[in-house]
Amino acid sequence: MSAHNDNRRLIVLAVDDEPHGLNLLVDGLRNNPRIAKVFRAVDAAEALRLLAAEDPELRQRKELGLPVIDAVFADLQMPGLSGMEMARVFSALNPAPVLVFVTGHAHEAVNAFDLGAVDYLLKPCDQSRLDRAIDRVLEKLRSAPAPADVAATPAQPDEDEVIPVELAGTTKLVPRSTVRWVEAQGDYARLFTDDGNSHLVRIPLTQLEERWAKAGFVRIHRSFLVALNLITELRMGQGGYQVVIGNGDKLLPVSRRHTRELKDRLTGR
Repeated sequence: MSAHNDNRRLIVLAVDDEPHGLNLLVDGLRNNPRIAKVFRAVDAAEALRLLAAEDPELRQRKELGLPVIDAVFADLQMPGLSGMEMARVFSALNPAPVLVFVTGHAHEAVNAFDLGAVDYLLKPCDQSRLDRAIDRVLEKLRSAPAPADVAATPAQPDEDEVIPVELAGTTKLVPRSTVRWVEAQGDYARLFTDDGNSHLVRIPLTQLEERWAKAGFVRIHRSFLVALNLITELRMGQGGYQVVIGNGDKLLPVSRRHTRELKDRLTGR
C-alpha cells in the first residue's frame, strides 16, 4: 500500500513492560480506525525479535520494501535494554519505523526528538491525544518515499542485522557482521563471534540459514552455519571434509550432502 495513500491503515508495535500500561496502549491504538493491526511486546528484546521479521506477514512487508512495522509506540523505562537504546536500533533500520514514545517521564523528551520521534506522550494519555499522535505518524509516512521508490533501490547486501541476546537480566545487541559461525543446539542456536564469545539465542538454525543466506552465510553441516568469507581452506580430514575458519584457529566438519555446494560457492567466490 502506498505511503502516499490517505486511506492507508497502519501496522504498529506497542512496547511496555507494565501489563496494565501495555493493555491500555494496545486498546487505544485499536480504537483508532487508521490502525489495521497492533503487535505487542513486553520488552525491547521481544520488540527486536519482531522487527527481525520472524512473523510471516512482517517478512513479506520487508520483501516488498516496506517498513517491517509502520510505527513503534514505546515506553522509555524498561528493564534490560531501555526504550531509548531500543529506539537507536530502530532508527538505524532502512526503512525505519516511525517512533512515538509513551512514558511517565518528561525529562527524556529532547533526546527522543533527537532520535527522530514524531511525538512524546505522557501517561496517562487519553484517546484524543493518542489519535493526534497517530495523525503525526501518518503525516510522517506521507512525506516518505513511496514503497515503489524504495523497492527500486535493492537492499544492500552489507545491511547488518542485530540479534538481541539476554543474559542475567541484561540485553546485549550482537550484530550479524560479528558472527563467525553458528552451531545448532536443539531449538536454539549458539552464535560464535569474532571477540571469542558465544551467545545462545532461541532461533532454530534453519531459520537463520534462510534469513542470512543473502548476507553470505552457508550451511556446511546439519549443525553448522558459517560466514563464507571467513572460510580460508577446505581440507580432507579423517572423518571427511573440514573447513578452516580464519587463521586456522577453528576447524568445522562439512557433511557429505553439503560438500558439493560448498565447493561451488568457494570456487565461485
